[in-house]
Parts: sequence; structure tokens; C-alpha cells
Amino acid sequence: MVEKISKYLQGNLVIWMVIIFLSVLSMLAVYSSTGTLAYKYHGGNTFYFFLKQAILLLIGLGITYTTHLIHYKFFYKISSLLLIISIPLLLLTLMLGTSLNEASRWITLPVIGLTFQTSDLAKLALIMYIAQQLSKKQDRIKEFNETFLPIMIAIVVVCGLIIKADFSTAALLFLTSLILMFIGRINIRHLGGLVLVGVVLVSIFVVIGITSGNTGRIGTWKNRITNFMEDDQEGNYQVEQAKIAIVTGGLFGKGPGNSTQRNFLPHPYSDFIYAIIIEEYGLIGGVIILLLYLFLLYHAGAIVRQSSRTYPAFLVIGLMISLVLQAMINMAVAVNIFPVTGQTLPLVSMGGSSILFTSIAFGIILSVSRTVKEEKLQAEEEARLKMEENTIENESENENNY
Repeated sequence: MVEKISKYLQGNLVIWMVIIFLSVLSMLAVYSSTGTLAYKYHGGNTFYFFLKQAILLLIGLGITYTTHLIHYKFFYKISSLLLIISIPLLLLTLMLGTSLNEASRWITLPVIGLTFQTSDLAKLALIMYIAQQLSKKQDRIKEFNETFLPIMIAIVVVCGLIIKADFSTAALLFLTSLILMFIGRINIRHLGGLVLVGVVLVSIFVVIGITSGNTGRIGTWKNRITNFMEDDQEGNYQVEQAKIAIVTGGLFGKGPGNSTQRNFLPHPYSDFIYAIIIEEYGLIGGVIILLLYLFLLYHAGAIVRQSSRTYPAFLVIGLMISLVLQAMINMAVAVNIFPVTGQTLPLVSMGGSSILFTSIAFGIILSVSRTVKEEKLQAEEEARLKMEENTIENESENENNY
């Protein structure tokens, strides 16, 4: 049975199983958290958001499957092009993007009318570009002008274009880039300089926030941090409702579909879906979800250890760190150990472009896993054939001696 599954789902089978499990959990959690909303706004059709999420996840799985069949060398070739495309798209989003809660994060595609977050593409492109540069310049990795400067410029430009509308995404991408560069052996002093640049930029935004009052996105950041630090129950309505969901869930939960806080918690299907999962599946369910993401990171490390080349290793660890950090932040917000950020739970929260780009990221990781396995098998086969040739030659020499 396992061999038949492995024939079609190539690469790391454990990662495939976790992806499928999270997808099934996503449909259950989204159905539970949106039933009332769908009944109210879609003519009593409580399956509306469930069907929408199921279709998105099926498309996502199709994207993952298709992407994992592509050799990772293709991603090496297009990484610079994707970065070049993503920068003007981010600019376009800032100027003409669809605004929600005073944040321009989406652009609407003409004709078809679909929207997507350009930051999702930019995250993928930047990680691919950093992996490419680190791999290409390993022989001069400590040089400032040759190696560090091009990477630093790309990070500052991309994160700078994202930060105004989505501070948490920019900060998460900046942190992921730093970790990837550290793994890639970039000079520590250069990394310290990049951290200093990041601190200066954030400080500027903080000063602007203090002097400008509670207006726009800066006011939103200020209020979220203030509410978190002061534990303001009125200002922290979302977090207080999430706490109630977690506490009433207990150890084993209320059971699938039995959430009551979905009727009081804002955005229970996206930002705070982890709280709904704990309410329905208990602390045990919450811990299992946490372990699944850590399990993904562990198996990404296993792929890196098996890889004989630097680019696929950097690519896998960069993408997986980004996904796992995002998951950790979402869960930390739900249990009130981090300010509200708006980060979704990868592959679980209801969403459009986030699911599709997460699926692409998993597809790339599985592509590397598949290719690494094939290269390993090919190397083993070549070694076996060479050993057989040596054995035949030795036998021939022995016969001649006789």
C-alpha cells in the first residue's frame, strides 16, 4: 500500500501525509467556524464557505503535486525573474491595491476579478533569490560588495514595500532572511549591520506612530501593542474571546462542530482558527497541530542533510522556516503570548492566495526531496555497477594468472 502511494506522491511521504491531514482539518475547522456566517449572508447555505475552502484546497493539492514533479533547477533559473516581477507588483499594490482596514495588501486581477496578496509572491521570490545567491557565491560568501550587498538590497526593498500595509509579514520575512543568511555563512558583522538597518527602520515607524496619533495602520500597530502590554480587556476583545474558547475546550474539547465562541470571536476562520481548534479538539488537538509543524521542520532538516548541493538545501530550509514561523506566530497570538498580527495558520486558515502560494512552497520542498532521492538512488546504482565491473576485472585477472 505504501509503495503504491509512494509511486504517485514522490518525495518525503511524511510531509505529504501532514499536508493532507492539515487540509482535512482545515475543511472541518472552516466549516465549523463559518456555519453561522454562511447561514446569515448566503441564504442559509451553511456549506458555502466549506465548499469554497474545499475547492481551494483541492486546487492547492493539485498545484503541490504538479510543482513537486518539476526539477529544482528550474526554480534556480527563475528566482531572479520572480523577484523582478514581485517588486513592481508590490508598488502597484501600495498605489492601487484593494484596501481593507486601511491596508492595501491585495490587487484585483482584471477580467476574472480574483484578488491575491502580492506579498505572498514576494515572500516566495525573495527566499528563492537568497537561496540562489548564497549557493552561487559560496566561494566568496564573506565578501561585502560581491555577496552581501545584492542580498541586502533585495531584502530592504521587498520588506520596505510590504511593511506599510503588513508589518508582521515584513518582520517575519526579514527574520527568515536573516536565519537563511546565517545558515549560508554570511559574515556575522554584515548580518549585524543588516539587523541595525532593520532596527532603524522600525524605530522610524515607532516614532511616526507616537507623533501621529492613532491614525491609519500605524495607529493600528500602536493600539495592538498597547493593548497587549496593558492586557486591556476592552481593547483586546479578540484575544479575550480566544481565551474563552481555549479554556472551555479543556483537555479533550467539545467535539467537532460544537464551538460556541465562533459566534463571538472575530475572524474565527483565519487569524484565530487555532483557538477554535482547541475549543473543539481540546489541548491535545492543539498540541498535535503544534507538533505537526515542528515535524515538518524536522523533515525539512532531513532533506537538507541528504542533499549534496547547496541550492536545494538553502531553498528547502528557507521555505520551511518561513511556513513554520508563520504558524508559530499565529498560534502564539491565539494563546496571547504575542500581539495580534493578522498572520494566518498555513494550510488551515480560510484564504485564497495564501493557500495557493503555501501549496507552491510545499511543492518546491517536495520537488527537492524527490530529486534528492533520485540522485541518491542513481549514485548508489552507479556505485553498484562500478563495483560489479571491478569484481569482473579482478576475476579476469585471476583467471589469466592461472
